[in-house]
Amino acid sequence: MTSNNDLIKHLINTGALRSKNIIEAFKNIDRADFVYNPSVSDVYEDYPLQIGYGQTISQPTTVAMMLEMLSPRKGQKILDIGSGSGWTTALLSFIVGDRGSVLGVERVEELVSFGGINLDKYGFYNSKIIQAGDKLGVPGEKFDRILVSAAADELPTQLIGQLKDNGKLVVPVRSSIYEITKSENGKVEALEHYGFTFVPLIT
Repeated sequence: MTSNNDLIKHLINTGALRSKNIIEAFKNIDRADFVYNPSVSDVYEDYPLQIGYGQTISQPTTVAMMLEMLSPRKGQKILDIGSGSGWTTALLSFIVGDRGSVLGVERVEELVSFGGINLDKYGFYNSKIIQAGDKLGVPGEKFDRILVSAAADELPTQLIGQLKDNGKLVVPVRSSIYEITKSENGKVEALEHYGFTFVPLIT
Protein backbone atom coordinates (compact mmCIF):
# COMPACT_ATOMS: atom_id res chain seq x y z
CA MET A 1 0.00 0.00 0.00
CA THR A 2 1.45 3.31 -1.09
CA SER A 3 -1.08 5.90 0.12
CA ASN A 4 -3.45 6.68 2.96
CA ASN A 5 -6.36 5.97 0.59
CA ASP A 6 -4.95 2.49 -0.12
CA LEU A 7 -4.77 1.84 3.62
CA ILE A 8 -8.35 3.01 4.19
CA LYS A 9 -9.70 0.86 1.35
CA HIS A 10 -7.90 -2.14 2.84
CA LEU A 11 -9.34 -1.49 6.31
CA ILE A 12 -12.86 -1.10 4.91
CA ASN A 13 -12.55 -4.22 2.74
CA THR A 14 -11.42 -6.34 5.70
CA GLY A 15 -14.26 -5.02 7.87
CA ALA A 16 -11.95 -3.35 10.40
CA LEU A 17 -13.37 0.09 9.52
CA ARG A 18 -17.16 0.41 9.42
CA SER A 19 -18.38 3.66 11.00
CA LYS A 20 -18.65 6.80 8.90
CA ASN A 21 -17.14 9.12 11.52
CA ILE A 22 -14.12 6.85 12.08
CA ILE A 23 -13.57 6.43 8.33
CA GLU A 24 -13.62 10.24 7.97
CA ALA A 25 -11.02 10.51 10.72
CA PHE A 26 -8.73 8.07 8.91
CA LYS A 27 -9.18 10.05 5.69
CA ASN A 28 -8.22 13.31 7.36
CA ILE A 29 -5.45 12.09 9.69
CA ASP A 30 -2.52 10.64 7.72
CA ARG A 31 -0.45 7.90 9.40
CA ALA A 32 2.66 9.26 7.67
CA ASP A 33 2.50 12.33 9.94
CA PHE A 34 3.10 10.16 13.01
CA VAL A 35 6.31 8.31 12.14
CA TYR A 36 9.88 9.57 12.34
CA ASN A 37 10.49 9.08 8.63
CA PRO A 38 7.32 9.66 6.56
CA SER A 39 9.10 8.67 3.35
CA VAL A 40 9.72 5.05 4.37
CA SER A 41 8.13 2.60 1.97
CA ASP A 42 6.06 0.76 4.56
CA VAL A 43 4.40 3.72 6.30
CA TYR A 44 0.96 2.58 5.04
CA GLU A 45 1.44 -1.14 5.53
CA ASP A 46 -0.83 -2.94 7.94
CA TYR A 47 1.64 -3.72 10.72
CA PRO A 48 3.20 -1.87 13.68
CA LEU A 49 6.19 0.41 13.09
CA GLN A 50 8.92 1.23 15.59
CA ILE A 51 8.91 4.80 16.94
CA GLY A 52 11.80 4.31 19.35
CA TYR A 53 12.10 3.75 23.11
CA GLY A 54 10.70 0.23 22.74
CA GLN A 55 7.37 1.61 21.49
CA THR A 56 5.43 1.28 18.23
CA ILE A 57 2.78 3.04 16.24
CA SER A 58 0.11 0.36 16.28
CA GLN A 59 -1.06 -1.81 13.40
CA PRO A 60 -3.77 0.12 11.49
CA THR A 61 -6.20 -2.81 11.69
CA THR A 62 -5.85 -2.90 15.47
CA VAL A 63 -6.34 0.88 15.75
CA ALA A 64 -9.44 0.71 13.54
CA MET A 65 -10.92 -2.18 15.49
CA MET A 66 -10.27 -0.52 18.86
CA LEU A 67 -11.85 2.74 17.71
CA GLU A 68 -14.89 0.83 16.44
CA MET A 69 -15.15 -0.86 19.87
CA LEU A 70 -14.73 2.50 21.61
CA SER A 71 -17.50 4.10 19.52
CA PRO A 72 -16.37 7.72 20.05
CA ARG A 73 -18.82 10.52 19.33
CA LYS A 74 -18.80 14.25 18.71
CA GLY A 75 -18.55 16.36 21.86
CA GLN A 76 -17.18 13.62 24.11
CA LYS A 77 -14.36 13.87 26.64
CA ILE A 78 -11.81 11.12 25.91
CA LEU A 79 -8.67 9.84 27.63
CA ASP A 80 -6.03 8.22 25.39
CA ILE A 81 -3.52 6.24 27.48
CA GLY A 82 -0.25 5.26 25.82
CA SER A 83 -0.64 7.90 23.13
CA GLY A 84 2.82 7.22 21.66
CA SER A 85 3.26 9.10 18.39
CA GLY A 86 -0.10 10.86 18.84
CA TRP A 87 -1.88 9.05 15.99
CA THR A 88 -4.83 7.78 18.05
CA THR A 89 -5.05 11.11 19.89
CA ALA A 90 -5.34 12.91 16.55
CA LEU A 91 -7.93 10.47 15.17
CA LEU A 92 -10.02 10.92 18.32
CA SER A 93 -9.59 14.70 18.24
CA PHE A 94 -11.00 14.80 14.73
CA ILE A 95 -13.97 12.64 15.78
CA VAL A 96 -14.96 14.57 18.92
CA GLY A 97 -14.66 17.96 17.20
CA ASP A 98 -14.40 21.40 18.75
CA ARG A 99 -16.97 20.67 21.46
CA GLY A 100 -15.13 17.58 22.65
CA SER A 101 -11.68 17.09 24.14
CA VAL A 102 -8.97 14.45 24.07
CA LEU A 103 -6.20 14.07 26.64
CA GLY A 104 -3.28 11.87 25.62
CA VAL A 105 -1.14 10.39 28.38
CA GLU A 106 2.32 8.98 27.63
CA ARG A 107 5.02 7.73 30.02
CA VAL A 108 8.02 8.18 27.66
CA GLU A 109 9.08 11.83 27.90
CA GLU A 110 10.52 11.93 24.37
CA LEU A 111 7.26 10.59 22.94
CA VAL A 112 5.23 13.20 24.83
CA SER A 113 7.21 15.78 22.85
CA PHE A 114 7.05 13.83 19.56
CA GLY A 115 3.30 13.25 19.88
CA GLY A 116 2.70 16.92 20.69
CA ILE A 117 4.65 18.02 17.62
CA ASN A 118 2.60 15.63 15.47
CA LEU A 119 -0.70 16.93 16.89
CA ASP A 120 0.41 20.49 16.11
CA LYS A 121 0.54 19.56 12.41
CA TYR A 122 -3.27 19.53 12.49
CA GLY A 123 -3.82 22.64 14.62
CA PHE A 124 -6.06 20.89 17.13
CA TYR A 125 -7.21 23.10 19.99
CA ASN A 126 -9.20 20.34 21.69
CA SER A 127 -6.38 17.95 22.54
CA LYS A 128 -2.97 17.67 24.17
CA ILE A 129 -0.52 15.01 25.33
CA ILE A 130 0.91 15.04 28.85
CA GLN A 131 3.47 13.05 30.80
CA ALA A 132 1.98 10.09 32.68
CA GLY A 133 2.00 10.42 36.46
CA ASP A 134 2.52 7.82 39.17
CA LYS A 135 -1.09 6.67 38.96
CA LEU A 136 -2.84 5.20 35.94
CA GLY A 137 -5.06 7.58 34.00
CA VAL A 138 -6.13 10.87 35.55
CA PRO A 139 -7.51 10.21 39.06
CA GLY A 140 -10.31 12.57 39.99
CA GLU A 141 -11.40 13.10 36.37
CA LYS A 142 -14.27 11.40 34.54
CA PHE A 143 -14.34 10.58 30.85
CA ASP A 144 -16.94 9.45 28.30
CA ARG A 145 -14.41 7.15 26.66
CA ILE A 146 -11.01 5.75 27.65
CA LEU A 147 -8.68 4.10 25.13
CA VAL A 148 -5.58 2.21 26.27
CA SER A 149 -2.95 1.26 23.69
CA ALA A 150 -0.69 -0.93 25.84
CA ALA A 151 -1.37 -4.28 27.50
CA ALA A 152 -2.05 -4.55 31.22
CA ASP A 153 -1.41 -7.77 33.17
CA GLU A 154 -4.90 -7.55 34.65
CA LEU A 155 -7.97 -5.43 34.12
CA PRO A 156 -7.15 -1.93 35.47
CA THR A 157 -10.18 -1.34 37.69
CA GLN A 158 -9.00 2.16 38.57
CA LEU A 159 -9.82 3.22 35.00
CA ILE A 160 -13.39 1.99 35.37
CA GLY A 161 -13.67 4.48 38.22
CA GLN A 162 -12.64 7.23 35.79
CA LEU A 163 -15.51 6.40 33.42
CA LYS A 164 -18.72 8.42 33.38
CA ASP A 165 -21.99 6.52 33.44
CA ASN A 166 -22.78 5.36 29.88
CA GLY A 167 -19.03 5.42 29.29
CA LYS A 168 -16.80 2.89 27.58
CA LEU A 169 -13.24 1.66 28.18
CA VAL A 170 -11.26 -0.29 25.58
CA VAL A 171 -8.12 -1.86 27.05
CA PRO A 172 -5.74 -4.69 26.12
CA VAL A 173 -5.18 -7.22 28.89
CA ARG A 174 -2.41 -9.70 28.07
CA SER A 175 -3.35 -10.98 24.56
CA SER A 176 -6.99 -9.87 24.55
CA ILE A 177 -8.80 -6.56 24.12
CA TYR A 178 -11.56 -5.88 26.64
CA GLU A 179 -14.53 -3.71 25.76
CA ILE A 180 -15.85 -2.42 29.09
CA THR A 181 -19.23 -0.66 29.19
CA LYS A 182 -20.54 1.23 32.23
CA SER A 183 -24.31 1.71 32.21
CA GLU A 184 -26.20 4.75 33.46
CA ASN A 185 -26.76 3.03 36.79
CA GLY A 186 -23.06 2.20 37.12
CA LYS A 187 -23.32 -1.49 36.15
CA VAL A 188 -20.17 -2.72 34.39
CA GLU A 189 -20.13 -5.29 31.58
CA ALA A 190 -17.09 -6.71 29.79
CA LEU A 191 -16.68 -8.24 26.35
CA GLU A 192 -13.39 -9.98 25.54
CA HIS A 193 -11.80 -10.07 22.06
CA TYR A 194 -8.95 -12.58 21.74
CA GLY A 195 -5.66 -12.68 19.86
CA PHE A 196 -3.72 -9.39 19.98
CA THR A 197 -0.20 -8.27 20.83
CA PHE A 198 0.75 -4.96 22.48
CA VAL A 199 3.69 -3.36 24.23
CA PRO A 200 3.27 -3.64 28.03
CA LEU A 201 1.43 -1.06 30.07
CA ILE A 202 3.61 0.19 32.93
CA THR A 203 1.40 0.89 35.96
